[in-house]
Amino acid sequence: MHQITLGSQGLEVSAQGLGCMGMSQSYGVGNDIESIATVHRALDLGVTLIDTANVYGATGLYGVGANEKLLGHALKDRRDEAVLASKCGIVDVRPGTGMVLQADPDYVRRSCDESLTRLGVDHIDLYYLHRVDPKTPIEESIGAMAELVAAGKIRYVGVSEVSAEELERAHAVHPVSAVQSEYSLWTRGIEDAVLPTARRLGIGLVPFSPLGRGFLTGAVTSRDGFDSNDMRRNMPRFQQENLDANLKLVTVVKEIAEGKGVLPGQIALAWVHAQGDDVVPIPGTKRIAYLEQNAAAADVRLTEEELTRLDAFAAEVSGTRR
Repeated sequence: MHQITLGSQGLEVSAQGLGCMGMSQSYGVGNDIESIATVHRALDLGVTLIDTANVYGATGLYGVGANEKLLGHALKDRRDEAVLASKCGIVDVRPGTGMVLQADPDYVRRSCDESLTRLGVDHIDLYYLHRVDPKTPIEESIGAMAELVAAGKIRYVGVSEVSAEELERAHAVHPVSAVQSEYSLWTRGIEDAVLPTARRLGIGLVPFSPLGRGFLTGAVTSRDGFDSNDMRRNMPRFQQENLDANLKLVTVVKEIAEGKGVLPGQIALAWVHAQGDDVVPIPGTKRIAYLEQNAAAADVRLTEEELTRLDAFAAEVSGTRR
């Protein structure tokens, strides 16, 4: 896996990262032993950007803050091989009421210290404001993160799921290295304002769910296969009527994949990579086989004709992303 500079502050990362949320929540039952092996295999392949958050997971061997504790164990003897990203700003996610957000300066500082303890490290390489707290001006949240940089507790600042205007305001307080947003063939809303703003400011893009929460792999054909705690059960695009309509779109991805002798998910990831050298997707998985497939997608090249066919995809998607 080749390495790139993410943003304009000098952060070196792999061209593709590993999203770790699904190891501890949201996509069925996890297996901590298998997840640790997957993290180790990622490092073996040169996938250095390892992404977590303080709010990921409350199950598994490690209890509250499970995903950070899991990664702390996985990286115990390999910390220098990883570019470790974590986040603060989401306190809880409650069914029926949505996210509970908090990002006042005291909370940001406390959350960072708690994450450092769970991860068992003395610094976090890339620390994101996970969501903007409507009760706290983003300038105050980023100001606290700037203090953490000065203290050596974090190296680079990121923001997640912000508007273009919020990105401008954050960057004015302290240079932002990365903006993390959902971005894939079927989720392209950031192209209107957020992505152009990021590029004008020299900020890298880290797309989460670049495989459309698994849909773009072609493996999801019915909701029946989802575990009872799978978040996709409540997402509009995965309601059966929308799912049936969207399956027609995956046919294009499958046809291109078949013509190139690769997998549909690799085509979906190749499309994200083709959007620019400043784009570093973080497909999530808890299984080594899927990790290896995803990593191989970084070497898949799409022709202009193939990109044109795929670019028509988003306009026909049925259902909102949330």
